Amino acid sequence: MRDPVCGMETTLEAKGGTAQWQGGTFAFCSEKCREKFTADPEAYVKNPAKDPVCGMTVSAEKNAGSHTHEGTEYLFCSSKCREKFAADPEAYLHPQPKTADPADASREYTCPMHPEIVQQGPGSCPKCGMDLEPMAASAEDDEEEEAAIRSLKRKTLVAGVLTLPVLLLAFDSMIPGLSFEGYLSARLQGWLELVLATPVILWAGSLFFTRGWQSIVNRSLNMFTLIMLGVGAAYAYSVMAVLFPDLFPESFRRQGEVALYFEAGAVITTLILLGQWLEARARRQTGQAIQSLLNLAAKTAHRLKDDGEEEEVEIDVIQKGDRLRVRPGEKIPLDGVILDGKSTIDESMLTGEPIPVEKGEDDKVIGATVNQTGSFIMRAEAVGEETMLSQIVKMVAEAQRSRAPIQKLADQVAGYFVPAVVLTALIAFGVWAAFGPAPAMSYAIVVAVSVLIIACPCALGLATPMSIMVGVGKGAQSGILIKNAEAIERAEKVTHLITDKTGTLTEGKPSVVDAQSPDGVEPGDLLRLAAAVEAQSEHPLARAVVDKAKEEGLELPDITDFESTTGGGVQARVEGKMIRIGKRGFLEAKNITIPDALSQEAERLQGEAKTVIWAGRDDQLLGLIAIADPIKKTSKEAIESLHAMGITVVMCTGDNPRTAKAVAKELGIDEVHAEVSPEDKQRIVNELKDKGYRVAMAGDGINDAPALAAADVGVAMGTGTDVAIESAGLTLVKGDLRGIVSGLRLSRAVMRNIRQNLFFAFIYNAAGVPIAAGILYPFFGILLSPMIAGAAMAFSSLSVVSNALRLRKFSL
Repeated sequence: MRDPVCGMETTLEAKGGTAQWQGGTFAFCSEKCREKFTADPEAYVKNPAKDPVCGMTVSAEKNAGSHTHEGTEYLFCSSKCREKFAADPEAYLHPQPKTADPADASREYTCPMHPEIVQQGPGSCPKCGMDLEPMAASAEDDEEEEAAIRSLKRKTLVAGVLTLPVLLLAFDSMIPGLSFEGYLSARLQGWLELVLATPVILWAGSLFFTRGWQSIVNRSLNMFTLIMLGVGAAYAYSVMAVLFPDLFPESFRRQGEVALYFEAGAVITTLILLGQWLEARARRQTGQAIQSLLNLAAKTAHRLKDDGEEEEVEIDVIQKGDRLRVRPGEKIPLDGVILDGKSTIDESMLTGEPIPVEKGEDDKVIGATVNQTGSFIMRAEAVGEETMLSQIVKMVAEAQRSRAPIQKLADQVAGYFVPAVVLTALIAFGVWAAFGPAPAMSYAIVVAVSVLIIACPCALGLATPMSIMVGVGKGAQSGILIKNAEAIERAEKVTHLITDKTGTLTEGKPSVVDAQSPDGVEPGDLLRLAAAVEAQSEHPLARAVVDKAKEEGLELPDITDFESTTGGGVQARVEGKMIRIGKRGFLEAKNITIPDALSQEAERLQGEAKTVIWAGRDDQLLGLIAIADPIKKTSKEAIESLHAMGITVVMCTGDNPRTAKAVAKELGIDEVHAEVSPEDKQRIVNELKDKGYRVAMAGDGINDAPALAAADVGVAMGTGTDVAIESAGLTLVKGDLRGIVSGLRLSRAVMRNIRQNLFFAFIYNAAGVPIAAGILYPFFGILLSPMIAGAAMAFSSLSVVSNALRLRKFSL
């Protein structure tokens, strides 16, 4: 016999009972189904039908229209379902598993800095030159992205190998014991440098010239414009010096040879290639975070046919309304509602909460969470992009794309700096060509090249990366893993810290925090006997008791006659006596009296959001055991330090308000939000950001991932999930909240160092460009040669590197 409401196989003796209608008897799997039927029997008996699109039950009297296909009439719950079916009936009558399209060209890509830039397939942004990122998450590996990373790696390695001999040839006289004068003439050395540097600059660095040219064409000058001009000027000048040395006046010669700057162009190209390769790998890791989210979902499910038989099908073919069987230990396939059965479900990877949740009939379940010991039948209510996991993936992807790169500052500066340098070079060229001494044209070319060389962005390119590299290394030594430069830049200005509770402020697993016995009970009996009985239970609180007994080295006696009472507790015979563990009422029903002193103590513990269970032996009370998720010893100290830094601390947790408020009160947290969903956490982050605050988010669960990505700075605890770690900018390896304090202090030191480096990078250019243009020549006869311009450029780079290295001595 089949339940007319949900379609499940049932009998007249089923717990849902029976109902009479028009002379017929109908049996139900649950009381809810019977209530629905008695309220409107015609909806379930008279011409019942199933919407082929969403799976909902409809009738001839209650439907939104019909469609006839191959002689069969189908009814629908809504006009949208009817339209979908009419467009492609076979897709719903005989669904096929979806396959990934190997051609990725149809995917839309956008720029993180300029979201208005959207194109089909990967590429670079025409405005800023950054690599475009896919707008939609995909579970398939992106072969084109992997190929691009391999290409960057190959170019970086080749450039490095070829640049090293260029450096040795250029600076042989400066290295003790190294000189090529006896083997190579200066002329031949120049040709060797040309041969070695050309593939580095024109092949390995070709993308810089391409993007630099695009920035000019699109009138959006950026960092690549500086790279193109700097490297191009150094290379072009040096090529001219090798090919046409006679064009250069004697005053620009060194021992009769014109100075070359191949090493400057090659080194700049190699260093920036290295940065681009590392950046591409970081972007790939961001994609892997979403990949790991998608991989959490179940791949197949056990669908029940109308005749009650099971079939294993791909997740993609499941439709709304399908009935699915979930066995012990399996992942729940999709979001839905339990129709029959009960179990405990581990939702920790979604909520971050350690205690599995008991679920029964009509309770909602979430896809990708893990069923534990029970078995149940569920109805799918959300499929595809409607599931909670898909929504989280979407939120993470959107939040990650919304982050602005740290190069934005350099690009803004370049927008003014590059035109000024080019204009200065052109003016200098024109003035020297018109009014300079003979040979005027040679002087004009040399002056223009000197201006461009001294403005070469070597120091500007090193200013930020050097500080970041040293800062990241310093952080790693202290257990702070920094994902990228943006995290450091944003962390400096944090005003609010939003933190999860479980696993961030607390240890992340339930444990026994207190145990008390009345007079007359032997010390150790309470925990020893309770653990012996609880060892047979699968309840997470029971495991906490057993773990505590093992921790104290207690030997557990054998038990017999184990019984479990739903909603009450467990009991078993131990050492000849009946031991009962459970709620207060469970023991009092067995005539066990609880003293007023212990009763008051239990109320106090419960007021601190601790769970209290009672233990009895025959008619004697053994005592109470308090279980909680302990607060980390370092959390209070960390929050006090954050307050001292002027940072407001906000706690957002999926736990109940009573527990949340108790933890907040103990730690002195400024603001509390309890029973929040992943969407709520992200909403709270965005609300604070809309008010102008700079927000850091600390957490360790998948539910924290969207908020971690949306926050200005995400901080993941190293004990958390991989997805939380990948979505965060900072990861605390030791899971110690004090690391946030150190991370914020480090970020402030690094950003201060970067500003100093930018000053050093520009001060020499600002002073050297006018001199290179010949402003001192009419007054003092001083003309800055490209060799001196190169030395000034090198000195500015040295200043930047030396200043960045000071961070190694910074104390956290």
